[in-house]
Amino acid sequence: MKRVYVNEQWCLGCHLCEYNCAFANSGERDMVKALKGRAIRPRIRVEGDGEITYAVSCRHCREPLCVRSCISGALSAENGTVRIDHDKCVGCLTCVLVCPYGAVQPGPDGAAMKCELCLANACGEPACAAGCPNRAIVYEEREEETA
Repeated sequence: MKRVYVNEQWCLGCHLCEYNCAFANSGERDMVKALKGRAIRPRIRVEGDGEITYAVSCRHCREPLCVRSCISGALSAENGTVRIDHDKCVGCLTCVLVCPYGAVQPGPDGAAMKCELCLANACGEPACAAGCPNRAIVYEEREEETA
């Protein structure tokens, strides 16, 4: 199963992954209309102390705690991807509390939001990986899979 991996040594901390993610999930066809003058809502975020920066996003765990703890059944794991059914989410945000990676966040509507590998927006690969100028974020299969 392909997953998003971060190569911290190549991350510049430019935040382009955040902008590409927010645009890909905005539903707009024009980046300016989607992002200009608005608070962006990326499902990935850049963390770090200046010297070392890295992107944090959902790891699509094999046995996801967020899915097991979801009281409404809004979270599910299908074909190696953890997804949210926003119609079922009641906004309790238990998933935010239990995610060991801090990858699930409260969304602007009160429901949870997280990376869903851009499967719903037909990008071909996650927008964060496609838009990373340094290839610090990649979408690939690897032998070693954690969680």
